[in-house]
Amino acid sequence: MINNLGNLIKYLKEKKWHISFAESLTGGLCASSLVAISGASNVLNEAFVTYSNESKIKYLGVNENTINKYSVFSKEVAYEMAQGLHNITKAQICISTTGIAGPNPEGDLPAGYVCFGIYFNGEIKTYEKTFANLSRNEVREKAKDYIFGELYKLL
Repeated sequence: MINNLGNLIKYLKEKKWHISFAESLTGGLCASSLVAISGASNVLNEAFVTYSNESKIKYLGVNENTINKYSVFSKEVAYEMAQGLHNITKAQICISTTGIAGPNPEGDLPAGYVCFGIYFNGEIKTYEKTFANLSRNEVREKAKDYIFGELYKLL
């Protein structure tokens, strides 16, 4: 059973799979957490921090119209980030994060609202979660833990 990053690395290494990240809200926290574990170099090839809209468009191929129509803090953008990341890296697992760390809301969306994408097995699943009443860094930590938890369920 995969229930921690050490087990994840071991599992991916056994499968000869790679994982990549496109992080906005988490700002590299997911990749950094994986790199903190010995053996990460066997499974992590690439990670991108695409914090600005421009970087999402330039590096990941997110469609500007998607951002304008749904908001940069949307499942649709998380989906396109994961797809674009897979197109670049060809990794078997690609994870994307975008959202509002806070402390202020953005339009109708509350602080702590996060969208995620996971490319795995030729499919992209998207998730959304709100981590209310937390500091910026608590939101980022909870988002990292949440997306790894969802990945463990998929594997």
